[in-house]
Amino acid sequence: MKWPERIESVEMLEELLAVPSEALTETMKRMDGDIMILGIAGKMGVSMGRLALNAIRAAGVKKKVIGVSRFSNADDRAKLEEWGIETLPCDLLERKQVEALPKVENVVFMAGRKFGTEGSEALTWAMNTLAPSYAAEHFRESRIVAFSTGCVYPLATVEQGGCTEEVVPAPVGDYSQSCLGRERIFDYASRKFGTKLLLFRLNYAVDLRYGVLHDIGRSLWEGREVDNTVNHFNVIWQGDANANALRALELCESPGAVLNVTGPETASVEQVALRMGRLMGKEVRFKGTPGPLQYLNNSAKMCRIFGYPRVSLEQLILWQAEWIRNGGVSIGKPTHFEVSNGKF
Repeated sequence: MKWPERIESVEMLEELLAVPSEALTETMKRMDGDIMILGIAGKMGVSMGRLALNAIRAAGVKKKVIGVSRFSNADDRAKLEEWGIETLPCDLLERKQVEALPKVENVVFMAGRKFGTEGSEALTWAMNTLAPSYAAEHFRESRIVAFSTGCVYPLATVEQGGCTEEVVPAPVGDYSQSCLGRERIFDYASRKFGTKLLLFRLNYAVDLRYGVLHDIGRSLWEGREVDNTVNHFNVIWQGDANANALRALELCESPGAVLNVTGPETASVEQVALRMGRLMGKEVRFKGTPGPLQYLNNSAKMCRIFGYPRVSLEQLILWQAEWIRNGGVSIGKPTHFEVSNGKF
């Protein structure tokens, strides 16, 4: 697909996020059963639901997409239903509500809690371990792709090239530890029930309304210093991350498989900021003392299986700079990529 030079509106952005690749369309042709997305009303879930539906329609097959969430924002639910996605309200922390959900062959578990953990650790642990426990037991006969994070790995140096799937987790802080707890719960269910599972270790997904590139660009545009304390990062276009999550349903196995999901480049905060500063005509100033350690993932396995992401880092930088220059909206959820102590 030939991508546009700029993305001019939220509507255009959402349409591009939901354009299925030929590979995803072929996955829908092969894969049996409906798809349920648990936690669909989050930053990535709404566009994943639409992407799945578009791929199903392109494949010419009959398959439902079911979105599950508390739906605290009624607009999200209305948008999903308008597209043709069945929605079911459910609090995933309530066992009886989870047990009332219909059983389907394919489940993407996206629910989780990160920001606001500091001071509310108990709620984060409940959301990241108790909810997975209820879901894993109820959907024991399903294929499950469970979203996780690269933050379960130890911090790494640039010279190490990022953590591969073989690196033993060593999470820092309550949020990251609770995410490893989520993985352990799903892995236990996979071993006990024979559930086919894939742990989807993602960092960081971006669209133009949030993400590391957005945070850097906003700092520049507003005349603030760019935090260079954590001076390297990985990113992947949200559309590519969502497509890989849906394709990963075919990779589920018991005991569970693990897949790192991110862009193949190790991006430099300094170099990205300087590039965006030139594109936006803004002075670039930094704060913080660059440290040797950061969250970095090696996505070689993902690229070997699924190929290079359709949207490159350079394209993302160009889109992001243009988005901010033209007054594009922000969802107001900083990534906190500059945090390396696990306190979110």
